Amino acid sequence: MNNTQKSLRFVATGAMIAALYAGLTYAQSFILPGSATMAVQFRVSEALNVLALFTPAAIPGLTIGCVIANIYSIGSGLPLDMIFGSLATLGATACMWFLRNAKVGKYPLFAMIMPALWNGVIVGWEIEKFFIEGPFTMTGFFTQGGFVALGEFAVMFTLGTALCFVMIKRGLDRKLFGADEKKDK
Repeated sequence: MNNTQKSLRFVATGAMIAALYAGLTYAQSFILPGSATMAVQFRVSEALNVLALFTPAAIPGLTIGCVIANIYSIGSGLPLDMIFGSLATLGATACMWFLRNAKVGKYPLFAMIMPALWNGVIVGWEIEKFFIEGPFTMTGFFTQGGFVALGEFAVMFTLGTALCFVMIKRGLDRKLFGADEKKDK
């Protein structure tokens, strides 16, 4: 596979991941309004963060998918979530890619914690700074960040873990993202 083909594959993979993330978020928002946009949320599409364990194309894909998904929030008066939520996704998925081989047993524990950590800090700060009346307080920040992190932990350690192990067990990690890996070496 030449460099042009690799670049095209990277862009196409990222675009498919972005579309899947945005589509899942919109579907959830339609079926269960508020469940994907509240402070304590269980955004099913966040389970797709595990794709960053298998391909670096997931980093821009999930980030762009988050931007697109958060366009829905603009109608709710939350355009800042497009910026801060997407930055949290960018940081979390980049860290997941770099920590993908740091495992406890066979489990990528440190990588799986990243979405809760990044979203808890960044989105928690966003909520406390822009949406809570009164001055910014550390107690409020830890409360808001804790709620956001709790939702992220719940998604990552249930749906995310299931997706991760199904992909590995079925060989989808290699089939979808590493099929040409041996040819390139």
